[in-house]
Amino acid sequence: MATLKKAKIVHLTSVHRPFDIRIFVKECRALAEAGYDVVLIAPHEHEVVVDGVHIRGVPNPDSRWTRMTRTAWQIYRVALAENAQLYHFHDPELIPVGMLLKLHGKKVVYDVHEDVPRQILGKYWIPRWMRGLIAKATEIVETVGARVFDGIVTATPAIAKRFPSEKTVSVQNFPIPGELRSAEPHPYAERPNLAIYIGGIEANRGIREMVQAMTMLSETLDARLLLAGSFDPPELEKEVGQMPGWKYVDFAGWKSREEVGELLGRARVGIVALYPAPNYIEAHPIKLYEYMSVGIPVVASDFPLWREIVEGSGCGILVDPLDPSNMANAMAWLLDHPQEAEVMGKCGQEAVRMQYNWPAQAAKLKSFYQLLLDEKKDIPQIALGHTP
Repeated sequence: MATLKKAKIVHLTSVHRPFDIRIFVKECRALAEAGYDVVLIAPHEHEVVVDGVHIRGVPNPDSRWTRMTRTAWQIYRVALAENAQLYHFHDPELIPVGMLLKLHGKKVVYDVHEDVPRQILGKYWIPRWMRGLIAKATEIVETVGARVFDGIVTATPAIAKRFPSEKTVSVQNFPIPGELRSAEPHPYAERPNLAIYIGGIEANRGIREMVQAMTMLSETLDARLLLAGSFDPPELEKEVGQMPGWKYVDFAGWKSREEVGELLGRARVGIVALYPAPNYIEAHPIKLYEYMSVGIPVVASDFPLWREIVEGSGCGILVDPLDPSNMANAMAWLLDHPQEAEVMGKCGQEAVRMQYNWPAQAAKLKSFYQLLLDEKKDIPQIALGHTP
């Protein structure tokens, strides 16, 4: 029987940065703190040990094709050499690597971050006529893999429904309490009229509508929109930069977690206006909970699930993400009513403290690992915790 003090766990990713929030900041660090010997294999320039996690780098790929072929093979070779008790991979393109590790008698866990088949339907770089075929093929591959792998970890309860309940646990990307607290927080009443968006900047995440909404705000508000993240595709930055509303935008680019915390500590409003795409409607975007965790009210897409979260905690205003004027009206109300907005922010912060926080999710992940390493066949539903 493997124990917490002796088990070596290897996390694998070909797509994500080595210091990815879900993979490294939350899962790997939590497991290292629990006593596991944790190795993370990812594209990186060199080997390094950070917070008890041994990061083993493989060469950075120069294209998607290289990443899905040569990088995947390199990750497999390094992973096999580690001879771990359990392997936990994070990308659907590493399913073949997981299969190969199973052939060597290893325990393997697949971490499903997104509803990948639905996500593929919105991939701009895949020809439209191919998306349905690729989505269906991906769903079949994931279904087969789910039967072979020892465990499935999903980022949301909705994704968990696609996999066998007896071997699946939902571990959500809720905030780490205090992680994004600003070292020099600005009192809410003294902050400038600043709205913020953090994360990937894409068309279907509402960037055009956000920028257009800025032109609809009264000049007397002197409002600004701060973007922290990177554009995908890169050409989108040039297009959006030519919109009239861009003159009201401050683009900060990609920022570290500490820098994000400082930016959030200056903002009055957090925006998460994802399109009503199939893979977003039941998503739990981490930025929503991060805004809530630092006490700023949100302007969020009016999806049924998000309505439960936002209205349930009283932390913001719901809008039609395809309607810039609706978004502008919500932003204007929050900026014009700072006392009410501050109360909304505190309500969101309390909801994170009581319910939407990482420690409870980390406990589910560690319980799941213990059961897998103890070789128990039936994982109790109380350990799986399919609740949000």
